[in-house]
Amino acid sequence: MAQALAEGGQAGRAAAEACGFAGSSFDRPDVEDEAEEAYGRGPWRAPKSKGKAFVDFQNDVTVTDVELSAREGFVSVEHLKRYTTLGMATDQGKTANVVGLALMAEITGRSVPETGVTLARPPYAPVALGALAGAHRGKEFKPTRLPPSHFFAEEQGAVFVETGQWMRAAYFPRPGEKDWLETTIREVNTVRSAVGVYDASTLGKIDVQGADAAAFLDRVYVNAFSSLAVGKARYGLMLREDGVAMDDGTTTRLSDTHFYMTTTTGNAAGVMRHLEFCRQWLWPELDVHFASVTDQWAQFAIAGPRSREVVAALVDGQDVSNEALPYMGAKELTVCGGVKARLFRLSFSGELAYELAVPARYGDAMIRRIVEAGQPFGICPYGAEALAVMRIEKGHAAGPELNGNSSAADLGMGRMMSKKKDFVGRALAAREAFVDPARPCLVGLRPVDRTARLRSGAHLVARGAEAVAANDEGYVTSTAYSPSNGCWIGLAFLARGQERMGEIVRACDPLRDGDLEVEIVSPVFVDPEGARLRA
Repeated sequence: MAQALAEGGQAGRAAAEACGFAGSSFDRPDVEDEAEEAYGRGPWRAPKSKGKAFVDFQNDVTVTDVELSAREGFVSVEHLKRYTTLGMATDQGKTANVVGLALMAEITGRSVPETGVTLARPPYAPVALGALAGAHRGKEFKPTRLPPSHFFAEEQGAVFVETGQWMRAAYFPRPGEKDWLETTIREVNTVRSAVGVYDASTLGKIDVQGADAAAFLDRVYVNAFSSLAVGKARYGLMLREDGVAMDDGTTTRLSDTHFYMTTTTGNAAGVMRHLEFCRQWLWPELDVHFASVTDQWAQFAIAGPRSREVVAALVDGQDVSNEALPYMGAKELTVCGGVKARLFRLSFSGELAYELAVPARYGDAMIRRIVEAGQPFGICPYGAEALAVMRIEKGHAAGPELNGNSSAADLGMGRMMSKKKDFVGRALAAREAFVDPARPCLVGLRPVDRTARLRSGAHLVARGAEAVAANDEGYVTSTAYSPSNGCWIGLAFLARGQERMGEIVRACDPLRDGDLEVEIVSPVFVDPEGARLRA
């Protein structure tokens, strides 16, 4: 202590002189100048106390516990720790170890340094609460994942948006475009009339293999996958155990025992966790294994009526005609002179489209080759905003509809639920509330005034009814300006929605002073027959 005070006084005087002040003398308190061998000297306990004397207040270790440890021969500090649980609580001994180890030193007639100290897990020093809360404050402690096309997108002047941990291109503005909406309309029109490319690498990707892989997928999806032919893909919906829709995506059968599953971007980790739970706890007897391969594959959607010509220019001599690769077909092949790839005939936009997957290290080069091959056909890269518009035009459910409350029937997928097999959520999906005909289900909305803007979050009430909670019949989940329809459109959950096609209701938005008459229509606004998908 005396040495520490002396050094502190010297340091303070030096700091004052370095700042241009006259260093004054330090009136050091009179303390004993302890020798090094005296470090750790007690008293470490109240010698005359007859009550319990606690050493570790988190694990209730007492002085008598330390004494018992010594009598039993557990005098090593690591043995003491495990025998008594001294220092094994959340503080890692920071409030107990000095006293506990000093007591063992006193009992065994050694010094504290001779007795030793135990190891502690980090943090070794106090951590500010602000550091622990950093993930919720700005960019601190918040990792960002970049898709394979990120640097290409930066070069194109893309505006980015965070989706989960991913940084995705939202839209690609060009000179003269005044705002995001004008850019998005151009991108949508280009895909609908020519061809566009979108980086779909952020979708979750799970490799499923094993002799029982098909049987396992039958149990986690509401529809059957054991009947899926090799080289074919199928859309699937997963339910939670309570019958609520959890996630959707496509799964492709690459061989009898090998499947390639895609999930939504935000639910990739949750689906992987769900699959492992099912495998390890529900059906451990099944021979099936999974690997998350999201980061292993770069995957690009090439969509539009000219997409087949672009794909044909990339693949190595493979036939990609409608006969050779029909809708929902898949091929393992090579592109660009020998790079292994997977080609899927899938569409989220509602147009003729393909998804081309290559190993992630080729992702940046691949999108550049796609754009190069698409130049004669007027290709453009498009972002998440255009994708959202096209999926709403096509009536595809996404995050706002898969919101933790909707059932398969709510989403218009009730007929997908197999009656020939069991699957997670089947029993509870049949609960009375889930099969109630008055339950809100997915519908499309179009404003009666085609110039009016429809907004997500608005609540639906009958014409002439007061806009209060008692008259609430549903709500708007997703909206977009549709270039194909020339007006704003939306998706919504509406009570008895399928019975009310053509009816006019009000979309009330009191937070933004909105009160708009809308027509209830089919949720599929573009190509309801699906002719473009199968072109």
